[in-house]
Amino acid sequence: MAGTASHLDDGKKKARIEIIPLIDVIFFLLATFVLFTLSLNKISSIPVQLPAAVTDTNSKPDEDLVTLQVSDTGIYYWKVGTGSAEQLQFADLPPRLRQLGETPNPRVLIAGDDQARFGPTVLVLDEVRKAKIKQVSVETHTRPTGK
Repeated sequence: MAGTASHLDDGKKKARIEIIPLIDVIFFLLATFVLFTLSLNKISSIPVQLPAAVTDTNSKPDEDLVTLQVSDTGIYYWKVGTGSAEQLQFADLPPRLRQLGETPNPRVLIAGDDQARFGPTVLVLDEVRKAKIKQVSVETHTRPTGK
């Protein structure tokens, strides 16, 4: 009997579930659904009137601006407005900055030449802050020494 049972099983194929075609069909349906839902979104915008920039014609931007330039040799240059630059040593800076801090609305621009080191520039920034000057800018590009 044992031989006849194995003889009957040889002719029948066992049922197998193939999962890979099922995954392919599910991914196809997912991609179709995503593409269909994306095509339904229409981008619409509301027209908006943005305000235009207005410049103040009464202000004189460069007349009261003090430019402090730091050179690579440790010499500092003090320039007011569009005038010529004056050479200073670091010891001369704090009294001038205190005097500038007493004026109404002082503005300072800290600049450096192409070889200036970062340390002396930070020292100048510290002295400007000690003088309680709030409008301070640091120039991001270099300029020729003394300009």
